[in-house]
Amino acid sequence: MSFRSKTFILMLAALLSLGIMGDAFARAGGGFSMGSRGGRTFSAPSSPFRAAPIQRSTTSNPGFFRPNNGIRSPGLFGGSFGHGLMGGLLGGFLGAGLLGMLSGHGFFGGLGGGSSFLGLLIQIGLLFLVVRFAMNFFRNRQQPAFGGPQGSAYGAAPQPGGFGRISGGAPEGGIQLPIGAQDYTAFEQKLGEVESAFSNEDLGRLRQLATPEMVGYFSEELEGNARRGTVNRVSAVRLLKGDLAEAWREGGAEYATVAMQFSLIDTMIDKASGRIVSGNPNQPEEATELWTFVRPAGGAPQAWLLSAIQQAA
Repeated sequence: MSFRSKTFILMLAALLSLGIMGDAFARAGGGFSMGSRGGRTFSAPSSPFRAAPIQRSTTSNPGFFRPNNGIRSPGLFGGSFGHGLMGGLLGGFLGAGLLGMLSGHGFFGGLGGGSSFLGLLIQIGLLFLVVRFAMNFFRNRQQPAFGGPQGSAYGAAPQPGGFGRISGGAPEGGIQLPIGAQDYTAFEQKLGEVESAFSNEDLGRLRQLATPEMVGYFSEELEGNARRGTVNRVSAVRLLKGDLAEAWREGGAEYATVAMQFSLIDTMIDKASGRIVSGNPNQPEEATELWTFVRPAGGAPQAWLLSAIQQAA
């Protein structure tokens, strides 16, 4: 194998380990699922979108696959390519395969690894597809599929703020909570305010909009950007469609999970040069996320604080 080929393979391995070949996001939350939803933190919301399981939370998980409960930034190795058990298995498998390639034995060692550069790339691609399939399989095993909205979520008369309505049940205890027009307006406002505060790196404002846990995660993202010499600029946030997934009262707190489709301009900029590292400043992109808000029982609409973000899988 030529030096050029080996160099390319090492670069490819670095991209895989950094998660660059996975989905990349720069907006608040970084494309991860994090935070707490009270007693429903590790249960799937009743949403027309399949919500990715919470990956990071200070709430303990009673299940076998436990998230990282420490508030620690995913950093460069936090991409969507692999997490936890599957990520560890992938890292070992990928590392062993790369050593085999560099020593001239092919990606799969003595199992007939091709000597051509194209053959090596094909083997890497096949491994990537197999691992992604396995990860999706295990994730779907942990989370039940949504059986369909109970109250004509799509096509229903929109609520204030562009929200439709789903009948939110109380599958894990708690009391079903009615959500009014002012609450929907607050959810839409908080979407724009959180993204704007994150873009401005305004932790003081974020503390007014989110729980201390979420502020901790946002702070780590901003610190990571600073270490890399970049700044995330988010603008033109616009709610396209919103659906109430579920709302409930639990102890002395009230929770509401809403699925939101929104558009925004999301760019990452190099601070030193002003060069755009990623994103298009002239082309809005769309995202779908499930945001959970919490407030004291009986609190006003403006008392809602962001307590979790989940990606729509």
